[in-house]
Amino acid sequence: MKSKKRTLSKVQQPVAELGGYASLLEDLKRKIQEAQTRAVLMVNREMVLLYWDIGRILNERQKREGWGAGVLSRLAGDLHNELPEVKGFSERNLKLMTQFYREYSSLKSIGQPVVAQLSKNKETAKGQQLVAQIPWAHNVLLMQKIKELSTRLWYMQKTIEQGWSRNVLGLMIESGLHKRGGKSISNFKDRLPAPQSDLVQQALKDPYIFDFLTLEEPFHERELEKGLIRHIEKFLIELGQGFAFVGRQYHMEVGESDFYIDLLFYHLKLRSYVVIELKAGKFKPEYAGQLNFYLSAIDSQLKHAQDNPTIGLILCKDKDRFVAEYALRDIKKPIGVANWQTKLVETLPKELKGSLPTIEEIEKELSR
Repeated sequence: MKSKKRTLSKVQQPVAELGGYASLLEDLKRKIQEAQTRAVLMVNREMVLLYWDIGRILNERQKREGWGAGVLSRLAGDLHNELPEVKGFSERNLKLMTQFYREYSSLKSIGQPVVAQLSKNKETAKGQQLVAQIPWAHNVLLMQKIKELSTRLWYMQKTIEQGWSRNVLGLMIESGLHKRGGKSISNFKDRLPAPQSDLVQQALKDPYIFDFLTLEEPFHERELEKGLIRHIEKFLIELGQGFAFVGRQYHMEVGESDFYIDLLFYHLKLRSYVVIELKAGKFKPEYAGQLNFYLSAIDSQLKHAQDNPTIGLILCKDKDRFVAEYALRDIKKPIGVANWQTKLVETLPKELKGSLPTIEEIEKELSR
């Protein structure tokens, strides 16, 4: 019996045989994901705008009618009875909405487009957009933790750029990130073209806070290194968005010699490899020469044509600023030097330290 040959329709053909199918799938996935993201942002924006408007109404009524705190308690109960399916209008939240409006009443309308604000105060225009873009829980946290508007706006911008959760935002506030960003000593300005040099400088900080480590003095650099790798997720959060871990004690063969890089990363936004050398003690000038050699090896053996120059970062327990600046002055590769700490240490300005009483002076005064 003669067998009949069946031909597959284009729909039945294997994916590999369909021209452009893979790119079509990726394009549709991207469009769907972008639409989902816009939908989430739109819902969040509308909710934040509603809370701001409710805060405005409550604030105006309290001023005009002289309402006390008891009214908000009654209002929260009545809203729950009238709209049992709607959440988020407890007495505490109504108080927060009122505070929210008062905190940002100078912005007039947080929903007003930036275009309409171009001729006005730049901070006002920026604030109107940022406040409405971050989730309500983030706004509450910032109101509770940060008093200065400019500092709040800085954290809002970083939250949007790096996609911080509320918990991560809290960690960044507690560690005083706004005081540390772009503070490392470096030669980036002289070794990298603009705007790459500015982007790299802002991507690094000083000091780095490794409060998740439990190391007992004295310890070796390998113990520090192992501790950071054991807590790699927290380490990456502290480094900042964009760092992808490549390897620890990364092996490089140069000539007939073997070399091992402490930590190697690739930064997705900067499009460059980042070599981190860990030091348990104070910065020494020879560290810069050693790292310069490592960067040359990475640029020669790993760097692709489309990658930017490899960046080096020396993390040390302490440093003399002038020694670090002199050590980097004639180094050809882009290198930064920063401190690391196991907890945030707030330091007093030098001019104030001499004017404060010593422990002995305080004890003597109290014993009188």
